[in-house]
Amino acid sequence: MASLSVKPGQRFTMPDWQNHSLLISADAEQQRYNSHNVRQEGRVLRNETGNQIHMTFWKDFLESKPLSTPHLVDCFFQVKEAAENALQAKNLWLDVAIECLTFRESRRDIDVVRDPVEEELVKEVKTIEKVKKELQQRVDEAFKQLCLLKEARQELSLDHRHKVEALELDRQCLAFNVNSGNISFKVNPTRPWDAFSFHHNKDRAEAELKASVDLRGAITLTIAQTNNELDAQRIATEFAIRKRMRDMEGALSELRWQEKNTLDEIADMEEEIRQLEDDIRKRTLDLKVAHTRLETRTYRPHIELCRDQAQYGLTDEVQQLEKTIRALQDKRTESQNTLDGLYRQLHRIQTDIGYKTNSLQLDNKCMVSRRKLVVPVEKFDPEVDAVSRARNLPNKSELELA
Repeated sequence: MASLSVKPGQRFTMPDWQNHSLLISADAEQQRYNSHNVRQEGRVLRNETGNQIHMTFWKDFLESKPLSTPHLVDCFFQVKEAAENALQAKNLWLDVAIECLTFRESRRDIDVVRDPVEEELVKEVKTIEKVKKELQQRVDEAFKQLCLLKEARQELSLDHRHKVEALELDRQCLAFNVNSGNISFKVNPTRPWDAFSFHHNKDRAEAELKASVDLRGAITLTIAQTNNELDAQRIATEFAIRKRMRDMEGALSELRWQEKNTLDEIADMEEEIRQLEDDIRKRTLDLKVAHTRLETRTYRPHIELCRDQAQYGLTDEVQQLEKTIRALQDKRTESQNTLDGLYRQLHRIQTDIGYKTNSLQLDNKCMVSRRKLVVPVEKFDPEVDAVSRARNLPNKSELELA
C-alpha cells in the first residue's frame, strides 16, 4: 500500500498566512506613505530654496542697480547741463550777429548795399536760431529722460526694500514645520492676489538705462555738430567781412589817390586862373595905353589930324588887344567853371571817402565784437583789440566829412 509523502520543514497555519499578507500590505502602505512625505518635503524644500535663491538673485540685482543708477543720473545730469550751457552760449552768438547787422545799418548812401557780409550775417542768424531749436529739443528730451531715470531709480529702491522683506518672510516660511508652535489654520489662505513680474522693474530699469545712454550720446553728438556748424558759419562770415574790408581799403586807396590828383589839378588850375587874370590885367593896361594914344592924337591941329600909318597901327593894336582880352576872359571863365567842377568832384570824392571810412570802421567794430565768440568774455578787451586791429582808420578831416 502506497504511503503519503510529506515535505519536511515548518508548516504555517492559515492565520499565519493571512497575517503575513496583511503585514506586507501594511508595510507597503507605510513605505509608500513615508516615501510620499519625503517627496513632498523635498518638493517643498526645492520650491522654497529655489524661491530663496531666486529672491536672493533679484535682491542682489536690485542692490547693484541703485549703485549704478545714481552715477548714471549724475552723468546724464551733466550732459543735460552741458546742453543747457551750449544753448545759453548761443545767445551770445545771436547777440553778436544781430549787433553786427545793427552796426552795418549805420552805413550811408551808396555803401548801404546788400553785400556778401550782410548775406552771411543773415545766414548766421538763421543758423543760430536753427541750432538753438535743436539744442532746446535735446534739453527737453534730457529733462524728460532724467525724470524717467529718477522714477526708475525710485522704483528700484522701493522694489529692493520689498524683496528684502519678502526674502525674510520666505526664510520664516522655510523654518515652519509640523512642530512649529505658531502654525494654525488661516482664513482663506489661497485667496488670489495681484501677481507682479520679477522682470517688470528690471526690464524697465534696463530700458531706461539704455535710453539714457543712447540719448546721452545723441546729445553729445548734437552739441559737437552744432558747434562745428556754427564755427563753419563763423569762419565764412568773418572771411566775408575781411574780404569786404580789403575791398573797402582798396576803394579808399583809389579814392585817396583821386583826391590827391584832384587837389593837385585844383592847385594847377588856380595857378592857371591867376596867370590868366594877370595877363588880362596886363593886356587891359596895354589897351588903356593904346586908347590914350589914340585919344591924344585926336587933338592934332587942322591938317595934321589925318589917318596916318600911326593911326592905323594904333587902331589895329586896340582891336588886337580887345580880342586878346576877350579870349583871356573867356578862358578865365572856362577855367573857373572847370575849377568849380574840380571842387565839386573833390567834395564828392571826400564825401565817398567819409562813407567808406565809416563802413570800414563799422566792419572793424564787427570783427572786434566777434572776438567774443573765440575769446572768453572775461579776457575780452575791446579797446586793446581795436588798437591791434586798426586798419587805415580815418583822420580828423575824414571824420568831419563823414
